[in-house]
Amino acid sequence: MKGLHQQSSLLSALTKHNVVPSDKAEAISADFIQQKKPFIRYLVEDKEISAEDIANTLARSFGYPLIDLNNFDTSLVPEGVRNEKLIRKHNALPIFLRGKVLFVAMSDPTSHEALEEFQFNTGFSTELVLANEKSLNTCIDKILEQDSDALDISDIDAEELSGIDVQEDRQEDDNIGGGDKEDAPIVVYINKILLDAIRKGASDLHFEPYEKSYRIRFRIDGILTEVAKPPVSLASRMAARLKVMSKLDIAERRVPQDGRIKLALSKKKSIDFRVSTLPTMWGEKIVMRILDSSSAMLGIDMLGYAPDQKKIYMDALAQPQGMILVTGPTGSGKTVSLYTGLNILNTEERNISTAEDPVEINLEGINQVQINTRAGLTFPGALRSFLRQDPDIVMVGEIRDLETAEIAIKAAQTGHLVLSTLHTNSAAETLTRLLNMGVPSYNVASSVTIIIAQRLARRLCIQCKEEEKIPENELLAQGFLPEQLSEITLFKPVGCDMCTGGYKGRVGIYEVIKISEVTANLIMTGSNSLDIAAQCQREGYNNLRQSGLEKAALGVTSLEEVNRVTNS
Repeated sequence: MKGLHQQSSLLSALTKHNVVPSDKAEAISADFIQQKKPFIRYLVEDKEISAEDIANTLARSFGYPLIDLNNFDTSLVPEGVRNEKLIRKHNALPIFLRGKVLFVAMSDPTSHEALEEFQFNTGFSTELVLANEKSLNTCIDKILEQDSDALDISDIDAEELSGIDVQEDRQEDDNIGGGDKEDAPIVVYINKILLDAIRKGASDLHFEPYEKSYRIRFRIDGILTEVAKPPVSLASRMAARLKVMSKLDIAERRVPQDGRIKLALSKKKSIDFRVSTLPTMWGEKIVMRILDSSSAMLGIDMLGYAPDQKKIYMDALAQPQGMILVTGPTGSGKTVSLYTGLNILNTEERNISTAEDPVEINLEGINQVQINTRAGLTFPGALRSFLRQDPDIVMVGEIRDLETAEIAIKAAQTGHLVLSTLHTNSAAETLTRLLNMGVPSYNVASSVTIIIAQRLARRLCIQCKEEEKIPENELLAQGFLPEQLSEITLFKPVGCDMCTGGYKGRVGIYEVIKISEVTANLIMTGSNSLDIAAQCQREGYNNLRQSGLEKAALGVTSLEEVNRVTNS
């Protein structure tokens, strides 16, 4: 009875708007009773009624938002809520998570039991978003196919990894299982360490020799954690193994070396590592950075920008010229913010070139140049070449000196969109840093469009976080406003089997400012960073501290973590 009532509601709405001819409604209703498929699918497949017309009509009739899934970025779909059984059962797809609300795309607005099941299964409250039946099916098939192709790292054994390619251009005798029989335990041990790092979501691995000990640490969610202490007698053999994998000179132990490892886990899954060696008093310290290409494909909605900050960034990306600067310390997520912007801009009609040191993630359709100062290829040299190659968009990995800054600003003033980074603590300090480099104030004021200062804070684990009671006077001292106190619910980390110390993953905290006429005048008159920061506050832009407090108030991170990353 319930299904017939839903079908009747849908048919009534579609008949009212002439999507289904009124003279055929009764026959369709009678015929559908014999079917074993959802009503919307029946209309589209058996009666050949336009899926687009059905979606538009039901969106107006039932008052739900309509999403176009034809160009939807499937990387936005949260992995933790991809329950294939539920998706197939209800022909419904969780498309993104905003705070504690999971948005589920469906073609049938009357299927409330689907929302209830997703809510029960995920623990999030759910909201319905209408989608075209055909594009929804295509999107579901694409995502579930990706999931079936994805490799489960937990299924790989360290010894099995011995037969898998380490590098694309390796020689026949240079594979991950190569070497003498006496080195086989070292090979398996290194493999295990690499797999553990991938499983735990580490960003960096540190292999550190000391006089009487040797330790291995992972950087997980920005924090270094010791994971192993092998015998110090193995230090040289482990270093040699890692250098062989990276195609470095194993006989050279006196100078630093840089290399890469491409660890092919299967035909469709590979992980890149950037390797750096450093001679120390007691041996070579080796640091490996895991280069995760999927982080560049997250989509801007997954990075943590507030709606107004996202709009400023998107508006700047839509401009044909100008300069977008992203600033923050090493490891604050600047590269991901830039790559996300480049992915948005990466279309067939645009010529995009980047100068990077090093190129961390390969992006299809973008001309990426690896800076090589020893060979004479510098940031200024690469930029000059870009400007002779008809560019639309230029990305400079980092503005380090006056020469690079002047060429980048020249490009921004002559009809190009320029994206780059600097190492400063705030947006206002970025402007004064350019001035201190020697860039004329009128060039800074006329070329810089927006500045994004950012940090990465650890996300609270949604499985174990607990509400934290903090006295009102302490909240006021932390920076919350009196009118916010009644609406604030703060949480603290606890720790469980699903996370690391109560945290799992990271989220961006941003200060995004657009250079207004008033701010430009302050730059022209030589105002300091404090004056510029005060003007940004008057214009309503949140600084890093205020943005962090908003994330804490939403339950995304803890107040303790906000204090850690905003230096308060």
